[in-house]
Amino acid sequence: MRPGKIVCVGRNYAAHARELGNEVPERPLLFLKPPSAVIASGEAIVLPAASQRVEHEAEIGVVVGKRLRHANEAEARASIQGVTCANDVTARDLQQSDGQWTRAKGFDTFCPVGPRVVPLAGRDFDELEIIARVNGTVRQHGRARDMVFKPGALLAYISAVMTLEPGDLVLTGTPDGVGPLVSGDTVEIEIPGVGVLANPVRSGERP
Repeated sequence: MRPGKIVCVGRNYAAHARELGNEVPERPLLFLKPPSAVIASGEAIVLPAASQRVEHEAEIGVVVGKRLRHANEAEARASIQGVTCANDVTARDLQQSDGQWTRAKGFDTFCPVGPRVVPLAGRDFDELEIIARVNGTVRQHGRARDMVFKPGALLAYISAVMTLEPGDLVLTGTPDGVGPLVSGDTVEIEIPGVGVLANPVRSGERP
């Protein structure tokens, strides 16, 4: 999939905010990833020469199904087309040094998404789980019910800032347990009942 835009939510799990030494925000903390960062399951995450520490962030991706502008929470919830697995790959050292997150989050290959979009179809979003494994070892395991801001509130909040269009992707935050990736790793992001997103990791070409 290639969404028109990717809106991400930072520090939406209290335990993850704490592990990085941050406070839980009073309002959703929004940032963008470029559509050019999207890759599919099976494609390689490429470690850029500019960073010495690239980390995985397992996330539940919410796909917007209809146009939203100044929506209320009920309208926002009803607009959700489905959910998918996502990995908000982050150059942690650059995130800390730059003072804003565009470069750290925006490298090509830094937004693996897939393998499919699954409608909620009566499923309780709060019961969804998100799991990250690196080389078969579980590093992250979170539950949607632990989110600070739930999808309806998130989409309504975002729609008051920018119009959400069908196919746009909202990444809803990552649980604690984020950690480094190195060349040769395989990282898997799983939402049970939705699928497994698997990507090898390799080093990029140095200039």
